[in-house]
Amino acid sequence: MYIGLLHLHSFLRWVIIILAIVAIYRSYSGMSSGRVFSSQDKRVSLFLMISAHTTLLIGLYLWIAGPWGLANIQNLGFGPVMKDSVYRFFAIEHITGMLIAIVLITIGRGASKKNIPDASKFKRMFWMFLVALVIILVTVPWPFRVVGSGRHWI
Repeated sequence: MYIGLLHLHSFLRWVIIILAIVAIYRSYSGMSSGRVFSSQDKRVSLFLMISAHTTLLIGLYLWIAGPWGLANIQNLGFGPVMKDSVYRFFAIEHITGMLIAIVLITIGRGASKKNIPDASKFKRMFWMFLVALVIILVTVPWPFRVVGSGRHWI
């Protein structure tokens, strides 16, 4: 079950990255062209938020039940985990970065539901989603990361 959830978690990162790029593009084009905020804009941000929250729930389970998160801290202690870059990445850095990114995605999605001018909605969504995407790209365990902390592309 752990391996299956790990693969699903890894697959969903691509869904989030693609949806974030689409949402950023739609927000930027809406912001620069002055178009009206549409139901498609709302739908893209909703799907982005749903996929991010689903991935968060799977990731929290993997962190609690898997060997890289809480188990490492309990078995080795917090000090040794913080001294090892691979253990620290999975036990602290990855989860912290992703939590921050998901909070930003949720705040950006919340902007679409407010009764504010469309230009403000697009601007808030653009910046929240852009910063969230940068954080996600930095804290994903890409294959080219430090030896031991990288995961496969899919």
